[in-house]
Order: sequence, then C-alpha cells, then structure tokens
Amino acid sequence: QVQLVESGGGSVPPGGSLKLSCAASPSSFNIYSLAWYRQFPGKERELVAAQTYDGATRYADSVKGRFTISRDNAKNTVYLQMDNVGPEDTAVYICNAHWVSANRPYTYWGQGTQVTVSS
Repeated sequence: QVQLVESGGGSVPPGGSLKLSCAASPSSFNIYSLAWYRQFPGKERELVAAQTYDGATRYADSVKGRFTISRDNAKNTVYLQMDNVGPEDTAVYICNAHWVSANRPYTYWGQGTQVTVSS
C-alpha cells in the first residue's frame, strides 16, 4: 500500500502563487504516474496535471500555462506550482498515484488540501 500526504494548501490572493507538495510512502519503489486532481463542491474529481516517472506530463486545458507539475523520483514526491491563480481555482486538491503491475491497476489517493483564492 501507498500513503500520500499533501501539504502547501491555503489561501492566496488572485494573481498570486502557491506550491503544493505530495509525498508518497514508502519511497523505496517507483510510481509510474503521480498526479493532482481537484474537486469543486458538488462535482466529481477532475485531473489537473499528471506526470509519469520518465517525465511525460499532461495538463487540464484550464491550467495550461499557469500550473506546472514536477516530481522528485528519489523521494516519490510530486509538486504542483500554481501561478496566476484565480477564484476559479478554489477547490480541494488531491494527490493521486497510479500504476499497473501484473495486469492489475493500483490507485491511491491523498486526503486532499484546500486551496482558496480570494482577496
């Protein structure tokens, strides 16, 4: 099993920046995909950004050019740099780990961290 612990959430003014972190444990094995999802009230979780172990990235159209995902493979830690945020980015941000082994999918979720964009 894998545990995911997020940090870095909080309140930020419009146009500001925030950096989220998610540490996966144990860190003794590689995780193929680490990702950030977010959930708005009354909505399903949606992908914000994802990055594979070898560096391939995917971003939601709504955050392209503003958010940057990165990861430290030695620590199985993923980051989300959020720049030029707006009120529409207010949500619970949730860390995700996913891989497939022996034709079996493995998916784990963090508890989530609140990001609130307001003045």
